[in-house]
Amino acid sequence: MSILIDENTKFIIQGITGREAVNMTRECLDYGSKVVAGVTPGRKGRDVYGVPVYDTVREITDQMEVDGSVITVPAPFAADAVLEAIDAGIKLIVVVTERIPRAQVAQFIEFADAKGARLIGPNCLGIISPDKAKMGGIGGTALDTQKAYTPGYVGVMSRSGGMTTEICDTLTAAGLGESTAVSIGGDPMIGSTYAELMPLFEADEQTQAIVIYSEPGGPMDAQLANYVQESGSQLPIIAFMAGRFMDEMPGMRFGHAGTIVEGKADTAVEKIRLLEEAGIHVAQGISEIPDLVKSAVEKGGNQ
Repeated sequence: MSILIDENTKFIIQGITGREAVNMTRECLDYGSKVVAGVTPGRKGRDVYGVPVYDTVREITDQMEVDGSVITVPAPFAADAVLEAIDAGIKLIVVVTERIPRAQVAQFIEFADAKGARLIGPNCLGIISPDKAKMGGIGGTALDTQKAYTPGYVGVMSRSGGMTTEICDTLTAAGLGESTAVSIGGDPMIGSTYAELMPLFEADEQTQAIVIYSEPGGPMDAQLANYVQESGSQLPIIAFMAGRFMDEMPGMRFGHAGTIVEGKADTAVEKIRLLEEAGIHVAQGISEIPDLVKSAVEKGGNQ
């Protein structure tokens, strides 16, 4: 099994005729994903690697069943594209676009909640279920990158797209592999947090452990710690916290827009403390993750 996507997931790509989206379409098709259509207003009748292009999402959903959409539309128009997809009844939206104004992100997150849609991103690489399907630019096409993702029993959630691949490559090299890897996005406000995705992984028979890659800034780690404590979740979680040097440099940005230390609660040290108090194992380095996963699975939970 997996979460969010599998080999039967049918999705569209909005903004499909853009340069990056054209490459993404080819990569997804090469991986075996079912890209059934694309949208670029004014380009109806064209195709991208055999994928038909339409002017609107509704034209597609009126003709066929669509499970998801990847948003690659430029930032000034991305929010409208997300709202259009949700309004057309699509239930899984992966927003690759970055630099969308926060007020617009808040608007489409609220609309998604009201309509029962799941949002991943913005500013993310997407989702991959190894050897089944991928949505977004995650995985690429290079042979060595594809080998980083292999079927296994570890669910991965990461604020960094690049570190999603790094962690999965480390797990794969150790013979563990992944059930589903989700690049959740590096912006201050995103559609699905660690805690919000946890119930999906807990319900997945394939997933026996979770690995998260986190950074200073934002409330997601505290939310995850609270979720584990309040729910009594026994799905083992291994965390790696980057940017520990930022604790001595308040107000500094680290990589992503969401990684801004504004107070003690945002620091790596405080986040690590909260995670460990909840029984979540925190790795000192990426190389430690496989052994911590194996040990936690053997023990049967967060301890």
